[in-house]
This record gives sequence, structure tokens and C-alpha cells, in this order.
Amino acid sequence: MPDPDAPKVGRRRRWLWVPALALLLVTGLVTWRVLRRPPPLQYQTAALARGPVLARITATGILSAVVTVQVGSQVSGRIAKLNADFNSTVKKGQLIAEIDPALFEANLAQAKANVLAGEGQLKQAEANVLAARRTYERDKALRASNLIAQADLDTAETTFQAAQASVVAARGQLAQARAQLTQSEVNLAYTKILSPIDGTVISRSVDVGQTVAASLQAPTIFTLAGDLQKMQVDTSVAEADVGKLAAGMDASFVVDAFPDERFRGTIRQIRNAPQTQQNVVTYDAVIDVANPELKLRPGMTANVTVVYADRQDVLRVPNASLRFRPSPEMLAALGRSSPAPARVAGRDGGSGPPVGASAGGRSLWVLRDGKPAPAQITVGVSDGTFTEVLSGPLQPGDAVLTGVESAVRPATPAASPGGAVRRPF
Repeated sequence: MPDPDAPKVGRRRRWLWVPALALLLVTGLVTWRVLRRPPPLQYQTAALARGPVLARITATGILSAVVTVQVGSQVSGRIAKLNADFNSTVKKGQLIAEIDPALFEANLAQAKANVLAGEGQLKQAEANVLAARRTYERDKALRASNLIAQADLDTAETTFQAAQASVVAARGQLAQARAQLTQSEVNLAYTKILSPIDGTVISRSVDVGQTVAASLQAPTIFTLAGDLQKMQVDTSVAEADVGKLAAGMDASFVVDAFPDERFRGTIRQIRNAPQTQQNVVTYDAVIDVANPELKLRPGMTANVTVVYADRQDVLRVPNASLRFRPSPEMLAALGRSSPAPARVAGRDGGSGPPVGASAGGRSLWVLRDGKPAPAQITVGVSDGTFTEVLSGPLQPGDAVLTGVESAVRPATPAASPGGAVRRPF
């Protein structure tokens, strides 16, 4: 016999699905909104503090002696003697090399002979002048007595004048012979190569028996360095940094030979001649260096550091905060479309200048009541890690932003191994 309440029970069971379905829809909607909500942002900050800021310039230079002289030969010939070698200490005027003088001695002897011959020719020409004068004066008296023809007198006068001209020519030839003698003496003296300074031989370019030719330019035989206890560093300074340097500034440097020792020096001058390599312009800053222990050698590479500003106990910000730029997610969380100029309240309740108001200012982001806000500051010198703050709405202890990232959202629960979602009932 059928149950009369069965239709009612079926209808009651069908209505039980309505609340379950509504609950499922609400749960899905909440889950969807939670998943669509952007993850919270985590700010990376740095606390402001007071401290030193040392602004410095680094450059690379080459060590050399203050005085460096290349000693060459002004005459060609074979090297006969070398009286100095590498690292030899020489004195000014000391004989350090000699060229074979045989050829120059022969030229000197020939020049002396030419001088003697010229002197003899001059005396002969003077004697001819005396004889021609006597003949001319005698013929002149005879012509006055009408004893000789006028042609004979003219001939005697011409001979006398020619004899006088021969004397002038003989004197010129004698002067040329004497000049040649002087040149031969000088060339012979050049075969003895003397040291022009007190110093040390740092380079020798020839050996005994080698022939040097001085036809176009003087060949280098030795390179002499002056007092090695006084040296200099020729430093290549970039054009962006050269305006920060001045003569008299202190400098320090290290060399690869003594990496644990720092040497000191003073900038002597900054030369105006530019040096351009691969479109990079640099200027030579010459640094005087004392070298009493002779540790430094010519040609060493020096890594130079010059401190051009020393600020002690100043408010400083990390350079990472000046480089920080807000991400689109951060701007969206703050309700901004762009980091527009804005005023930032300081801790004392006052407001700072608008961001971007000062052409020489820099902007950064600082946390105020847990929320980031832009701030405009005026900066001073920088040491590459920290930058001096000259003015702005910042105080020690303020947290400035150096980075921002999204928090990691927990992973969604995985589906059951069977792949099917179980119904609540």
C-alpha cells in the first residue's frame, strides 16, 4: 500500500538542496574575491642615522721620476765603450758611453790641414797684393813722365785690384777651414757621451759594438731618472671629476707590489692638455710622492684615491633610497596613478617642500604611520654608499624605502586524487 506522505517527503528533500547550493555559491564568491585581491606589499626600509660621509675620487696613474732624461748620440758610429748599465748611479758630467773616435779624429786632422793650407794661401795672396801695388805705383810714375803707354798702367791697376780680391777670397777660405775644424772638434767631443744629470740608469738600449745612426734623430742609448727619492704619479682623471680637484689636495694610492701599504702624496698641478681615448676625455693630475725607502719604482701602476669632501656627523641616506622608484602595484595600493609632486609632513607636524619643487633636490619615499609617502630633500656629497642630506623633512630614525615586493600568497588546496569534487551531501 503506498505511503500517502511520500510526495511530501520528496518535496522536503528537494528543498534541502537550496540552502546547500546557496552556501556553495557564497563560498565560491568569497574564495574568488580573496584570490583576486592583490597580495599585501612588503616594504624594505633603512633607518636614517647620522655619520661621516667621505666623498672621494678614484683614478689610475703611472709612477715616474720627477726628472727623466733620454740620453742619445748626436753623431753616428760604433759603440766602443759602455761605462754604465741598468740601475747604475751616475753623476753629472760622468762619461757613460763612448763612440769609436777613429773616423772623427781623421776628420779633425784633415780639418787642421785645411786650416794650414788656408793660412798659406792667405799669405801668398797678401804677398801678391804687395807686388801688384809696387808695380802699379812704379807704372803710375812712369806714365806721369810719359815713358810707358796708358795700356800698361791700366794693366798694372787691374792686376793690383785682382790681388786684393784674392786676399778676400783667401780669408774666406781660411774662415771656412777654421769652421770645419771647429765642427770636427765638436763631433769628436760628441763621441764621448756624458751624463747630463745626477741620477740612475733605468734603461739601456744598445750594446758594445752596435752602430747607431743619428742622421734623422738622436738614437736613445740610456734613459736616466733623477732622484728616485722624489717621484710623481701621472693620474688620468675623468672630465666629470676634474673640477673637484685642486692643487695642494692630499692624495693616497696603493701599488700591486705593496697591496697592504698606502702611500701619500700631494697634487702638484692639474694639466690643461686633454687626453682622448675612445671618446673618453681625461686630464693629467700630477701627484708628488716622497720615496725615501725606494720602494716605488718607475712604471708602477698606482690606484689613486683623493678625498675632496669630508663630512662628519651629518644626516645621511643610503643611495638605494634615492634610486628607489615606486612600482605600479605600490601606486595602486596608495590610490595614486603616478608619483605626482606632494608635500610630506615631518615629525614635527610641519610640511616639507613639494616633491619636484627644487631643481637641485632629490626625491625619496619615507614611511609615515606605516604608509609610504614621497619626500623632497636637498643632498650634498656622496661616498657611493651614503649621501649627505642638507635639508628636507627627515630626521634620524626615519625609515626610508629601499625596495618593495609582494607578499607570497599561500598555495590553494590541491584537488583530491580522484579529480572529482565531493558534494557536501
